[in-house]
Amino acid sequence: MKGQTNRHIREARLQRDLRNAPTDAERTLWQHLKGRQLEGCKFRRQHPFGDYILDFACLDRGVVVELDGSQHADASGYDARRTRFLEGAGFVVLRFWNNDVFGNLEGLLEAIQAQLIARAGSGDFVPVRTPSPPNPPLEGEG
Repeated sequence: MKGQTNRHIREARLQRDLRNAPTDAERTLWQHLKGRQLEGCKFRRQHPFGDYILDFACLDRGVVVELDGSQHADASGYDARRTRFLEGAGFVVLRFWNNDVFGNLEGLLEAIQAQLIARAGSGDFVPVRTPSPPNPPLEGEG
């Protein structure tokens, strides 16, 4: 996935910070996704892609799982843009509320599994490469 993440995400080490401080919902779901437990698929957590860090991503099947807490109620525009970007790159994006992890984990896992199965026949998923942002103009230009 080299070249698909903007440099500012890599340099800020945000991915590492998020991975080291998961929410309770992320920690709980990760216990069921890690180790190829669903359909033998490998998931990555806090995976960078473009300008975003994905909560969970199965790159082989092109499935992204996002967990939304209460802060996302006010960020629907941002979440919609993010989803459109990821879908444009070939991913299917599954969004769940954090309370779904605690109140309906079995249903949530079934929904993820169904999407993994649905995308199994489509061959190896290869995301569209995101272009690097242009360099800023040199001083005196632009």
